[in-house]
Amino acid sequence: MSAAAIWVLSTSVDLPRAMDVLRTANPLWILVMFGTTLIDVAARGGRWRALLAPIKHIPYRRVLGYTYLGYLANNVLPARLGELVRSHALGEGEGVSRPTVLGTVVVERIVDTVIVVGLAGLAVVALGVGGVMSTAVGLGAGFVGLLIVALAVANMSHRLPFADRITGLAERYPRVLELARRLREGLSVARRPRTVVQALALSAVAWAASIATFMAGGQALGVELSFLQAALLSSGVALATIVPSAPGYVGTFELTAVEIAKLFGIDPDAAFAMALLVHAMILAVTSVGGVIAALRLGVGLGTGTGSGTKAADNAANPALDPPRG
Repeated sequence: MSAAAIWVLSTSVDLPRAMDVLRTANPLWILVMFGTTLIDVAARGGRWRALLAPIKHIPYRRVLGYTYLGYLANNVLPARLGELVRSHALGEGEGVSRPTVLGTVVVERIVDTVIVVGLAGLAVVALGVGGVMSTAVGLGAGFVGLLIVALAVANMSHRLPFADRITGLAERYPRVLELARRLREGLSVARRPRTVVQALALSAVAWAASIATFMAGGQALGVELSFLQAALLSSGVALATIVPSAPGYVGTFELTAVEIAKLFGIDPDAAFAMALLVHAMILAVTSVGGVIAALRLGVGLGTGTGSGTKAADNAANPALDPPRG
């Protein structure tokens, strides 16, 4: 996907001209971008802590560190594998079952997708955008519906018809049954209204900061973006990064931003320069923050933990996961 996106960009963007536009970037607006990116990640760390709270109280500073670690892993690994890395690292580091932690990450991803599709839908309607973007938002809304139904089924599976029969069959594989039980324990945080409201509120803060980052990136290069235009750019890029791609979403991020910017009449070269600037800021903040977090938490990216042999044993046998805190 990334290779295809880069090829399309090479045929539609004048790279030397885009670099010339990039060189005109206003340092003050770049500083604003740095601040909004920090707020964005900070809110996402707070959201994950809120989802983890019913399972175990973990200091915000440490949850933020694991959040940065996940972003760093996404920057160097393909297909959003950073979600697994941060789940494994937090589970090992904080004494919580890794499948349970992964369950909270799944809920977080669903909450995030709901916000993204909602933002994109609002922007598409308000801006009168049709065509491919409108279709993509419609497909995204359908996908969100499926995710919510799947989450509800997972949480209510023990009440479904034939649940006892399925459990009886699963008892032949006790390890699988235990993994499923622990995963559902993480997913069950979605049944707590207060937790979900907190997650949605912090998501709103995060996405407001993300939109502000695009607006500041445009200002830095003399590209004027309205709030709704920046919202469509931010949410559209987020939807595109759901598709598995190269580390750091290289290519897919830029192509999506350029194609959406064209809908607003923005020059493709300027749009590409803006996308590069925003993407570079996100990668720089999350990579540096991830390295600092790994050092502070004592986490090694090779195994997802700094606890050596114990981590390897647990990875080989999930039943050795520590009990819920």
